[in-house]
Amino acid sequence: MTNASERAGRMPAIFFGHGSPMVTVGDNAWTRAWRAIGESIDAGAGRPRAVLMVSAHWTTRGTAVTAMTQPRTIHDFGGFPPELHAIGYPAPGAPWLAQRVGELLAPQPVAADLEWGLDHGAWSVLRHAWPQADVPVVQLSLDLERPAGWHLELARRLAPLRDEGVLIAGSGNVVHNLRAMDWSDPDRPPFDWAARFEEWVRARLRAGDADALADYAAQGRDALMSVPTPEHYLPLLYVAAQRLTGEPVSFPAEGDQHGAISMLGVRIG
Repeated sequence: MTNASERAGRMPAIFFGHGSPMVTVGDNAWTRAWRAIGESIDAGAGRPRAVLMVSAHWTTRGTAVTAMTQPRTIHDFGGFPPELHAIGYPAPGAPWLAQRVGELLAPQPVAADLEWGLDHGAWSVLRHAWPQADVPVVQLSLDLERPAGWHLELARRLAPLRDEGVLIAGSGNVVHNLRAMDWSDPDRPPFDWAARFEEWVRARLRAGDADALADYAAQGRDALMSVPTPEHYLPLLYVAAQRLTGEPVSFPAEGDQHGAISMLGVRIG
């Protein structure tokens, strides 16, 4: 946890548990929570100058950042109804932020990407937080060849952005095990291992122990079942890394899907 004095206008950091792409369609507890997050930020610290989003759905070798002026909306899924494929989120990009990220992460090479855009991990939640798509968005990729501790250290170097009007966001799921899902019951309470792991994550977040969160595999079977692959968990570390000493942590969205997907949201600041 980093020591720093509070300053008016400092942006919070937000982790969105995004779940199934279908969650973004219509009105439900999670879309209402995402909308409330945007409204509370606008009314508090002020509308973000931009969002730096780390999504579970952009994984790469090496580190990249979107650097185009107008990112495309990516429908990176299959088997869903046409109404989901028809959704667009025309938020502008922010080449200045892409350049700033490269400066902060140096000497780590950061590729300026002009092809990716906004995947559903990003737009499915942001379209509710800022429905007018008028806040610029830049995505930072996840290098899956690197361990969790490496991602945590990289994330800590992004901290100055919060005082520059940039909202640091992650989108994934604390628990994400598609193979263990109870497909017959979308409202099934979480499996015991999922509930224990989520509660452990909450406790570590409250304690400001981001290092323990990076060492999540030490939780044994609960971690293995909850995080069978790392891409949905790693975005949480980019948010947990931003907590300053004494900053509040809250959980603006909660709940589960099919017993094995946690919809937990996390707000730092």
